[in-house]
Amino acid sequence: MSELPPHDDSSESDPHDPFDEIVAHETERDPDLAVIEAGSRTLRTRGGPPQSDVPARPADPETDRALRAVEADLATRWGETKLEPSVDRIAALMDVLGEPQRAYPSIHITGTNGKTSTARMIEALLGAFELRTGRYTSPHVQSVTERISLDGAPVSAERFIETYGDIKPYVEMVDAQQEYRLSFFEVLTGMAYAAFADAPVDVAVVEVGMGGSWDATNVIDGDVAVITPIDLDHTDRLGSTPGEIAQEKGGIVKQDATVILAQQPVDAAQVLLKKAVEVNATVAREGLEFGVVARHVAVGGQLLTLRGLGGEYEEVFLPLHGAYQAHNAAVALAAVEAFFGVGAAHSQGLDIDTVRKAFASVTSPGRLEIVRRSPTVVLDAAHNPAGARATAAAVSEVFDFSRLIGVVGASGDKNVRGLLEAFEPIFAEVVVTQNSSHRAMDADELAGIAVEVFGEDRVQVEPRLDDALEVAITLAEEEGEFAGGGVLVTGSVITVGEARLLLGRG
Repeated sequence: MSELPPHDDSSESDPHDPFDEIVAHETERDPDLAVIEAGSRTLRTRGGPPQSDVPARPADPETDRALRAVEADLATRWGETKLEPSVDRIAALMDVLGEPQRAYPSIHITGTNGKTSTARMIEALLGAFELRTGRYTSPHVQSVTERISLDGAPVSAERFIETYGDIKPYVEMVDAQQEYRLSFFEVLTGMAYAAFADAPVDVAVVEVGMGGSWDATNVIDGDVAVITPIDLDHTDRLGSTPGEIAQEKGGIVKQDATVILAQQPVDAAQVLLKKAVEVNATVAREGLEFGVVARHVAVGGQLLTLRGLGGEYEEVFLPLHGAYQAHNAAVALAAVEAFFGVGAAHSQGLDIDTVRKAFASVTSPGRLEIVRRSPTVVLDAAHNPAGARATAAAVSEVFDFSRLIGVVGASGDKNVRGLLEAFEPIFAEVVVTQNSSHRAMDADELAGIAVEVFGEDRVQVEPRLDDALEVAITLAEEEGEFAGGGVLVTGSVITVGEARLLLGRG
């Protein structure tokens, strides 16, 4: 099914002054915030190259075997869900490596949803302004090498193997000295920081793995700290309210840094602004210092007007779908402006043509990604209720499906009921399945929850993902060749990555 054509929706912006409307809305928040905001400085102006897609397995058999050996070695370590909340081990590794993370400035990103897409946008903008970038994100969609990027592209398998070989003796040295061995994520973080120093990069764009204060990435002191919207996820480790989670995520805000703050729940905003005051950080808030002025759906993405720290940026085409991606774009733009000193050192905005070129080049695999037509199959890595709600809204806005079939494979440690409830209004039927991860929820257990949400007649169970895709595509085709059926594969980054491979991407 094709995407909806460009349109002009007057409800999206005030014809007199759209940004005033945003400001008016934001200033109606809890009055307790006024006291906090009065004590924090704010940024207010007075007056890249195309990125590659997800890499496939190495074509050379020897390289593929060597990469598999590295992956197997890494797999012997604690996985990303087993944590000992401390930066002691990664700090020890950085020490024996000669503190590579201090060889370049950095932009550090935390939040609940939107971190990877925002990181990719920041990377594209910095690259378009001719800076050499390193990007570290997680989890990966298909290949572990995706997590470490240089100049907008994942490092080659050869470089990944070489980097692991370079730091492995130091990793083993730290392992011998610590109570617990370095984890999978800690080793990858060390690899990224070492690779960036070796390149060398002009700036690193680093996404936290989980939380902030004790996340392995937090051995850097980000010049700019970006906090995307906070919602409930990993509540067993981070807290049961947005405010409690913000306490942990605010740990990336360092002394005298600049904080780019996406729209937040009130209790999260209170915590983050207090943190900024404590460390004398400068704050720029979405809806006040920057924001989305207007957005219009367009074929292949959306056309934006963004208010940055240096003024308005009009006619910015973003080849990604959904209101949440527009907000990610506003956050990314403000982060790059802050990195270049816009709103603090000077008031001149960024070159508009360069900004447009950068945003037009952005990709975000597995985020509302179309991988097939007739019927249309869309992949989206939403894995918590907040992400699912954003995806459901975007699908309803962008696509005119007459019948949408969901394929859902989720992790057992997530709020699966909340995720299914978010998708219930847009799915005609749902095919529940499971991915190959040990964290995957059993398909029958997932089906039991799905039946409670959707009703028995709307749920099918196919434990194998390939079978689930085949069933969903068949259901979507039932209305006929020219009907508007579609399939949305979602629930987990792993599910999306495996579906991407099965459908011929990578």
